[in-house]
Parts: sequence; structure tokens; C-alpha cells
Amino acid sequence: MTTRNFRYLFQPESVALIGASRRQGSVGAVIASNLLRGGLAGPVLPVNPNYQSVEGVLCYPDVAALPLAPDLAVIATPAPVVPELLVELAARGTRAAVIITAGFGEVAGEGGAGLQQALLDAAKPSLVRLVGPNTVGILAPNHGLNASFAHLAPEPGHLAFVSQSGAVITAVIDWAKPRGIGFSHLVSLGGMLDVDVGDMLDYLANDEQTHAILLHLEGARHGRKFLSAGRAAARTKPVLVVKTGRHPQSAKAAATHTGALAGADDVYDAVFRRAGMLRVNDLESLFTAVETLADLKPPRGKRLGIVTNGGGLGVLAADELLSRGGELASLSNDAVAALDGVLPANWSKQNPVDIIGDAPPERTGDAVRVLLEHADGLDALLVLNCPTAVAAPRECAQALVAALEDGASIPVLTSWVGEATADAGRQVLNAHHLATYDSPGPAVAAFMQLVDYQRGQELLREVSPPAPDSFEADRGRARAIVAAALRDAAETWLPEVEAKELLAAYGVPVTPTRFARTPEQAGELAAAMAGAVVLKIVSPDIVHKSDLGGVLLDLSGAEAVTAAAQRMQARISAAQPQARLEGFTVQPMERRSDSHELIVGVTVDSQFGPVLLFGEGGTAVELIRDRSLELPPLNERLALNMIARTRIHRRLEGYRGRPAADVGALARILIRVARLVIDVPEVVSLDINPLLADSTGAVALDARVRLGRAGPDSANRLAIRPYPGELEQSLTLPDGRVRLLRPVLPGDEQVIRAAFAGQVEEQILVARITQIDFDREMVLVATETGPAGAVPVYGVARLLSDPENRTAEISLLIPRGDGGDTLNAGLLDAIVRYAGTRGLAEVWIRVALADPVVRSLCVDAGFSELPATQPDEFSRWHLRLLA
Repeated sequence: MTTRNFRYLFQPESVALIGASRRQGSVGAVIASNLLRGGLAGPVLPVNPNYQSVEGVLCYPDVAALPLAPDLAVIATPAPVVPELLVELAARGTRAAVIITAGFGEVAGEGGAGLQQALLDAAKPSLVRLVGPNTVGILAPNHGLNASFAHLAPEPGHLAFVSQSGAVITAVIDWAKPRGIGFSHLVSLGGMLDVDVGDMLDYLANDEQTHAILLHLEGARHGRKFLSAGRAAARTKPVLVVKTGRHPQSAKAAATHTGALAGADDVYDAVFRRAGMLRVNDLESLFTAVETLADLKPPRGKRLGIVTNGGGLGVLAADELLSRGGELASLSNDAVAALDGVLPANWSKQNPVDIIGDAPPERTGDAVRVLLEHADGLDALLVLNCPTAVAAPRECAQALVAALEDGASIPVLTSWVGEATADAGRQVLNAHHLATYDSPGPAVAAFMQLVDYQRGQELLREVSPPAPDSFEADRGRARAIVAAALRDAAETWLPEVEAKELLAAYGVPVTPTRFARTPEQAGELAAAMAGAVVLKIVSPDIVHKSDLGGVLLDLSGAEAVTAAAQRMQARISAAQPQARLEGFTVQPMERRSDSHELIVGVTVDSQFGPVLLFGEGGTAVELIRDRSLELPPLNERLALNMIARTRIHRRLEGYRGRPAADVGALARILIRVARLVIDVPEVVSLDINPLLADSTGAVALDARVRLGRAGPDSANRLAIRPYPGELEQSLTLPDGRVRLLRPVLPGDEQVIRAAFAGQVEEQILVARITQIDFDREMVLVATETGPAGAVPVYGVARLLSDPENRTAEISLLIPRGDGGDTLNAGLLDAIVRYAGTRGLAEVWIRVALADPVVRSLCVDAGFSELPATQPDEFSRWHLRLLA
């Protein structure tokens, strides 16, 4: 991921248009007009040998004739000449280009691919950044840049809109113009030969002119890069996304239930949720949502109170709320009593609070004041108004404004319904920056967007701890099983016995399962188990055994099992003669009357790597389609949240005398399966179905695992880098005490604040250094052994690299006493050694001039002090890691 030379893309001091034209309606003419009328402070240089001037500006015959090296080149010429032009421009010193032209990688055949490679070869030596090819262009209205052939010029503003589709960019400009919506950036990425969505997220996250980032996404080419950039951006400002292609017309058959259920769009849902992005369904919702996020504080939860002067409106809002997964807030006895004092006797006595259609304006204000005074049971309040002859919408809106003069502890949304007279009320609400919507449905949708956004922000801060529970996986046993299975094959299905052994090595409870090669051996095993058993066929060619009668339940005795195995063998051989029948498995029959059949699975997405699935299991799992997806690694909160998103979760909580299932045990299984996937890159797919769960715990009755040899970059297959436990090390102090140096965890936040109160520089935000993406930065803490937050922190070292992973800066928070130089030196040495493993070329550190201790440490670590360029109380030290 890199934003190198992006300044030349979006803040150029000069622009050359190669392919400028005077032919009316041509792309070259439209771009020329847009560039020259955009307000760019520097020169615009048209290039075309056929003209002396374009739009009254001197036109140059070729790149060599340009009087200066343009920062940015916009190229709108036939595709075959573009690579050569790029070579010329790079030689002149141009560092960014927008390739409007189509006809490269999107064209079938070797010609397009060859031209595309030639473009890359031309750009690489000088690191020229490319947007496109096949793009409408880029616009940065705040900087006067309109390097596009859009038909309208957008207003300046603070929203950035990025799309892979040029048509969507022009449609958004057309939609936003009459609404007065302005933009900091509009970027049509086109073919994404170089600059992609991840790069744009990195750039816009740090752009002060951009307050929110809006994405129209067709797909992400580099999953880990996209997710890492998205997580970083969403920590600083709202990121909202419309993802197209939600409902593919056909789906490929999958070898596992998980593969069949985890469609690509479901994976994107999981990605957006884990990245703290808010997904909406269409472009209009995108702009409504960003306005909502700007106007309203995040709610604590999903309990909504409703005030209405029309009972029907309240019911409409309640129906919409419940259908979207929200909750109607319950009114406390005190709230009801207080409302009795300001409302007529026939008010609804419950939520929605119907203040009756004859309500004068002040009744709306009185009801709102009461509810805000008793807001403990409310997470937000929605005020609805329909026009009546008794009270005009304008006066009702003014009464609400007066009620909110002293502020509100919860978000307040409004909907003044109607058109002719309601608009006057909406004008009052807009003038006082109150979120208002034309009807109850959009208002409720906006509230639930707030809820989803807040939930995503909470999940964004979750980091998997090094040890999710007390269980220690038997990694040696797992490696042995995998190595034996792949000894003579590049890919293979593990037999059920070995699949369960692999799961057991990671603490997943499984039913004891034995393998029998013949029906007679199956009978002998059944006799030894002393009870009813389950008999299953074993064949690498049969994906779903139940479909062919390959699973028989509740068999008792050797004779019955032997006879059943013989019939099973004959039946399957006749139905599927090409199938290789290797034998049978025999396992005890589990009898749990109050149990639930669940599924836990893993599939590998082509963009985002391993994805976990949880949901209702059984033979009809594809028909039920009750599932939720999550990316590894997991912690308890992420696992419980994953379970709660399914429909079966309500049954797992218990009902009609049926005891609740042990949801904690299910969360531990999900965490351990996630750990298995992280540790064993050979896992291609996995199904535990059914996973039987009840109040006593859960057990895997059946399991399928497919293995494949891991590639050299298997460590990068995960979309989110897990907690790097390998960086943990012990440091012994001179007095014999031992400190643990380890990566930071979110739980460390409060103890870091306590340890360094009054010592931490203002620019170092403790919340930011404890909630990090290990893929792009690292923070090491010196602490004691114990849970994060329960033990003190004595020192902190932070490494923050640039997006290109070439250079980085170290921040060292020096403790006062308690460890002295040994602890400081250990922290600095550990973070510098980690920097070396990242492939960084050089690192920097700023040191207070009055701090001789750290200056001495820097000298010992090999840093060189650089001469000061201007008066400062800090000096800058430099260490070269790679020649």
C-alpha cells in the first residue's frame, strides 16, 4: 500500500493534457474545458500537434516541447501510444498520470495485456502514479482540479467519493449538484492498474479536507491491503460503502456446506463490518447516512423511543424498527407518571407515545422533555408529526427546538410527514441542524444505520488476545496429521477420524470415532462400544453422505451393525458405482433431547482468505441459510457477536421450558477453530456439521476437512494479521525482576494512561496506540505476566511506518524509574529488531534535547543524530537498516 507521489495527483502545480482537442463534444475537448475552468492555480498545458491553441491557451505539439515538467499528465490518446508517452513524461519529471484511454487489460487477447504491461514498465522506474486506465478522471474541487470529462463541475466540500465506475461518478455529480452537496475528491479508478481503493483510503484518511469517505465498490483486488487501509481510515472518519453485485444470478456448486453458504457478498459484509465501515444499499442511502452520522451522536444501543401526534405513524415506525432488528424502548413507571402530568388522560400509556391528534405545539415539547429526563431506558428518540388543523407543523417544530435548547443526552431524529405544510416544519428543523426525514421509514433506517455504525466501530477495536482461554493447542499433533495426509498428495480430504483428531488437537469436543474397513469390523467396533451407535460410509468421492443413505443412526449390536453396513455398501455401490468405498466409521449415538444442530465451518475466499461461518446446521443447512460470517482471528466478544447475528440464537437462549444452550462453549469452539486456521495454513475448507449444542456444552458429531499444500506466502493469506505472539520476550532487570515485552492489547489503555499521566506528549493518543492494526504498525509494552489491564505497564515503544513500508518513526515512552536504562534499552532494541524483520530501510526517532538517557540509548543502538534544520526542543536521530 502506498500513497507516494499522491500530492502530484490531487494537488498538482501544473497539468498537461495529452490529446487536448477543439472538436466539440470530444473527450479531449471536454477535459480541456474542465481543466481550464476548474480554478487550478498553476498552468494547464494542452498537447496536440494538430492545434496551435485549445480554449484560447497555447497548445504544444508534443511532450518534448512543453516548457516545464508537468506534475500531472492527463492522457486521452489512442492506447498504443500511451506507454511511449509515459516514458517521455517520466523522463521529464512527471510523477502522476490519469489514463483516460481504454483498450488495455480490459480488452481480451494479448494486445491489451501487452499494452498494460508496457504501461507498468514505463511507470515503475520513476514511480509515476497511475489512475486508470479507462477512467472518467479525477476531481479535487477544493484545489481547483477537474481532470475529467464529467458533464458538470461539482461544488467544493468535505466528502470524498471513490468509485470503480466512471458512470457512477458522473451520476453522483449530477445528483449532488442541485442538492448543494460538495466534495473534496471524486475519483474514478477505472482499471486500477496502479492506484486502487486501498491506496485511496490511505490517502483520504489523512486528508484534512475530507471529513467522510464514500465508496462505490465492485470488488477489491488486494483483500488484505483493502481491509488494512479500511480499518485505518474508519478509525479517523466515517467510511460508507455501496457494494454492487450482491445477488449473482448463479453460484458454483461447493464441496462443503460452508462453501455453498459463504457467498462472496456475505464475505464482503463480514469485511465491512470488521473494518468499521457502514454498508448501505444504494447511492441515495449513502448520502443520507453520511448526513445522519454528521448530525447525530452514536446511540448506546438499539432501543428507540417514539413520540407521535398520529397513532398510525407510530405503528408504521414501530413496524419498521422491529423488522430491522431494533427494539421499542420500554417506558419506566416514573416516565409514565411524568407523561401523565403533561398529556391528556387518553394518551397511549406506552411506547410509541401517542400525544393524540389534537395536540397543540407545546404538547410535543412537553413530551420530549419528559422522555429526555427519563432517558435511562432509551438509546434514541424519534419525534413524528403529521399536519393537523389544530397545530401547524412549523409551530410544532419550533416547540421541539425549544425543548432541545439545553441539548439531549441521546440522539433525536425527526420526521415531519407530508408535503404542502410539512415542508415549513422541516425548514425549521434543518435550520437548527436537527436530523429530519420525509417519512418514518427513512428515519428508522437512519437510526439503525447509527446502531450498525456504532457496533462496527466497537468491533473495529477488537483484537484477539494471545491466549483466548486456558486451553493450549497440541500443535505438534496437528502438524503430524497434516504432514501425513499431504505426504503423497497436493490436496486431499482428511478421513473423518483424522479430521476429528485435528479438531481435538485444538480443543474442539468431538465424539470418539473408529474406522472399520469391512462390515464385520464395523460390527465388532459397535459391540465394543456397548450402546447404540452411528454408522457412516467412508469415501473420498461422496461429499454429503446423508444424500445417499450413507448415515444410519441408533443401531445396536454387532449383528445389526454388520447387516446395516452390508446393505449400505450395496446400496451406494449401485447408486454411485464409480465411488471408492474405503470402509465405515462407527461412533457412539449421542442422545441430547434439548440439543440444537449447528454448523461451524471455514472456507477460503479468493480475496480475503479464510472466513469462519456459524449457523443452524443439519441436512437442510443450505435451505435454511441461517448463518453469519467472520474473519479470523476471533476473541470472545467477536465470537459471541457472530453467534448473536443468527436467527437460531434466540432459540439458543432457551424457550418454553427448554434450557439455554451453553453459548460460551460455542464461542470457545469458534475461537479455537479460528486459531486452528491461523496455525495450519493447509486447511482449505472445514465443516463441523452437525455440532450438537445444549446446556451442558457442545460436541462435533461429524467433520470434514480438506487440506492443500501451503504456498510460500501462506502467512499473508489472512486478511487481518493476528496477535503476533512470537514477539513476546522476557527481560531481566538488574535487581532480578522480570518484565514481559509484548505487543499491546486494547485492555492496556487505562494502565498506560495511569502509568504515563502527565508524561505523554499530546500528539501520542493512548487510544490509538492500544487499538492498532498489526499489519501496519507495532506497539510493544513492558509489563508483567497477566491479563491486559490487570497488570501495570512500565514502558511503551511504538513503530509507525509509512504506507510504502520503507521508513518508520519510533516513539519511546520513557518510564520514570522502576527498571531504568535496562528496560528502556530493551524496549528500543526490541522495536528496532522488529523494524528489521519488516524490511524497512530506515527508522527515525525524536529525542528531547534535555533527555541524556535516551540520547545515550540511541547512540548505543547505532542511531546517528542529524543536524537541526530549525530551532526545536527535540533532535532527530536516524538509523539505516538496509543498504
